[in-house]
Amino acid sequence: MHFNAAHRLARPDWSDEKNKEVFGLCSNPNYHGHNYYVEAKVTGEIDQETGFVIDIAVLNEILRTEVLEPLDHSNLNEDIAEFKALNPTGENIVVVVYDRIRAKLDSKYDLKVKLWETERNYFEYPAGND
Repeated sequence: MHFNAAHRLARPDWSDEKNKEVFGLCSNPNYHGHNYYVEAKVTGEIDQETGFVIDIAVLNEILRTEVLEPLDHSNLNEDIAEFKALNPTGENIVVVVYDRIRAKLDSKYDLKVKLWETERNYFEYPAGND
């Protein structure tokens, strides 16, 4: 799935100069945006009745309600509760997306989430080999 969102990388306890030194252009006080791409990998046992690991319609509904609807066309810093006190770095965004999906996904499934911020820049949670 794709979503578009704006954010600013900054620590409120640092000056604008320090934020710019550490986060560069990503600390622009007027924010900047990305076209994010999310991949959710769900693994588990194949259900003998359906032949599914998970019904894709169920997974798509979780992604729609927990990721797409709240995050798409948002300002992550201003609009999303988790980022009121958490710097919306790619590393933190992927964990938030993971936590939102995990909270709605049956515990019998394993979950891994990848988040692309750019064509060359992606984040994965939990980290590890595929």
